[in-house]
Amino acid sequence: MRLAALPLLLFAPLIAQAAALSICTEASPEGFDVVQYNSLTTTNASADVLMNRLVEFDAASGQLVPSLAESWEVSADGRSYLFRLRPGVRFQRTAWFTPSRELNAEDVLFSFQRMIDPSHPWHASAPNGYPHAQSMQLPALIEAIEAPDPLSVRFTLAHPDATFLATLSMGFASIYSAEYAAQLLAAGTPEKLNSQPVGTGPFILKRYQKDALVRYVANPEHFAGKPAADALIFAITPDANVRLQKLRRGECHIALSPKPLDVQAAAKDPSLQVLETPAFMTAFVALNSQHPPLDDPKVRQAINLAFDKASYLKAVFEEGATPADGPFPPNTWSYADEPLGYPHDPERARALLAEAGLAQGFSTTIWTRPSSSLLNPNPSLGAQLLQADLADVGIRAEIRVVEWGELIRRAKAGEHDLLFMGWAGDNGDPDNFLTPQFSCAAVQSGTNFARYCDPALDRLIAAGKRSTDREERSRLYKEAQAIIRAQALWLPLAHPQASVLARKEVSGYQVSPFGRQDFAKVAVKR
Repeated sequence: MRLAALPLLLFAPLIAQAAALSICTEASPEGFDVVQYNSLTTTNASADVLMNRLVEFDAASGQLVPSLAESWEVSADGRSYLFRLRPGVRFQRTAWFTPSRELNAEDVLFSFQRMIDPSHPWHASAPNGYPHAQSMQLPALIEAIEAPDPLSVRFTLAHPDATFLATLSMGFASIYSAEYAAQLLAAGTPEKLNSQPVGTGPFILKRYQKDALVRYVANPEHFAGKPAADALIFAITPDANVRLQKLRRGECHIALSPKPLDVQAAAKDPSLQVLETPAFMTAFVALNSQHPPLDDPKVRQAINLAFDKASYLKAVFEEGATPADGPFPPNTWSYADEPLGYPHDPERARALLAEAGLAQGFSTTIWTRPSSSLLNPNPSLGAQLLQADLADVGIRAEIRVVEWGELIRRAKAGEHDLLFMGWAGDNGDPDNFLTPQFSCAAVQSGTNFARYCDPALDRLIAAGKRSTDREERSRLYKEAQAIIRAQALWLPLAHPQASVLARKEVSGYQVSPFGRQDFAKVAVKR
């Protein structure tokens, strides 16, 4: 597949271009067919700007709110969800598609049946599969999807699931045009859905040049009203220092994923503003439990004990994060009552390695990305610190720096040993961390980077989803955290502060604790 090219337009400050909002981002999206991917970078560039879902999660209120569905009803047994669709919603008009009708139930059926039904004509069109749908076990959960009328959709579940409604606010649950899909299938070009997307969202994709720019224009027919900006530009800028420089020069209005030191510098710059909120995210190193000797929990525990997390946090996050003890951020309901982390104890780490028959240590690899991000502000330094601490207990680790898109692809295939990674929950529910990262289904879909499948842990996660009682779910999730801790599946690193830098003339932008992006109401004073 070849994506359309766009000439570089960075010779003059983008502020000079009328009514355009420019965002300095840290990496290229993997594509625009969001259901095929699980990275936040791709969700930001596709689902967040091009598409809408049946419901959205409002971080400010902590509630699910209507979107393409204006209302919904849940049956008493918790197995049936009836959604009433918003009338008058139109899909985007692009150079490659002109819709002949408004959104209806057929589009919702297509969007979900494509992911969950192996016999669907579109199911095999995604070479990467459907990682979120598979890890969230939607094929087994959704028993049927029906359209009682053109503006109603009913989901029937195999069993109650307390997370189902919140799951529908995730990026992969975006609604696609069945009419456009039929057009592509008839032409024998289904792959174009990934390079020439069509949604109902506030912005329309115009052109994309990998590692350079993504250009969007405002959707004048968006059901919530035309965005404040006439155009949106993602200036892909892997280096955080360069992002800050572009922001100061007026080449960007907003810079994402700044380094902690850049946040401190921006706070002193009268032309800039710092926007922050506690992030519902966890940075971690995944330990591939399928690769010997990492398949031995004693070895994984030794790695946790060998690492000096306090020094890492000070050097890499520069006081811009709190230490992580487990998968959940501290503000998660069901967060473990007792600390789950391992103390820095190299002597005990050496003893465990000896017990595992590895008194002379072993060789392994550390995988990381080249560019900084909110969950990994300084990939090179972090990897070097881990490498040094492991060497201190006899573990010889080679650092491998892999481009972001390639890193995600190969990590999902389980090629890594130790992997610097991060995870952002989408809606505040603890299951957003457990099912995608620790369930057996997520090993198959690739999002379980620890590659760990345990029937006891799987049962706890499944039971927590089926229960509607929060106290019961909390108890189950605390048991799950205890297993994750005992097995040392992660080396938990940090819960960062979500920070975004913007020019003073920017208004209307709100930082999401989940890393999602909403630019529809963002304006720039002229």
